Amino acid sequence: MYLYGAGGHSKVITDILNSLGVEVIGVFDDLPLGAKLTTMAIDSGIRVQGETFPKLDAPLIISVGDNQRRAELDLMLRTNAEYGQAIHGTAIISAKSTIGEGTVILQGAIVQSAVQVGRHVLVNTAASIDHDNEIGDYAHISPHATLCGHVKVGEGTHIGAGAVVIPSIRIGKWCTIGAGTVVIRDIPDYATAVGNPAKIIKMRKPPVFDQ
Repeated sequence: MYLYGAGGHSKVITDILNSLGVEVIGVFDDLPLGAKLTTMAIDSGIRVQGETFPKLDAPLIISVGDNQRRAELDLMLRTNAEYGQAIHGTAIISAKSTIGEGTVILQGAIVQSAVQVGRHVLVNTAASIDHDNEIGDYAHISPHATLCGHVKVGEGTHIGAGAVVIPSIRIGKWCTIGAGTVVIRDIPDYATAVGNPAKIIKMRKPPVFDQ
């Protein structure tokens, strides 16, 4: 497997892949050529190979935590890359759910029946996604977030650590839901919401590629 992005998120993905017996062949980034990727503060010997590449001989995962940057890189890389997945062995994934290409699911996460998880999504440590959810491309479900049944999360939205979303809620695209927030009403596109119950505190501009 190749990775694109040599920051902290690449360390997490490298750990997952190593636990599955999958070799990280190389890492692409805009770091200086030859810089080394370190995992758990130990030099792994995996060297950064620059920021451009020809057609690859193995799948790629975009190992960048920022949702918008992950989307931008996908638009740039997709013609030359076949995307893989990284799903930790302790994650529980229903056989009746679908997981998109490029998606990363961390330790202890739960994805229940009839869930649709999009492309390049990050489902973080011990997040819980209940039945019949729809998670849009490039979304991030943070550690210990809980999404009850029939929730829809739009493209690029970040659900903060420990947030709770009650059943049948729609959260729009490119939203930010603060850590510990309790969402009991629908949230429109581009909104930032915090608190219990969730209150919208600001609206963001759409990303350039979404305008």
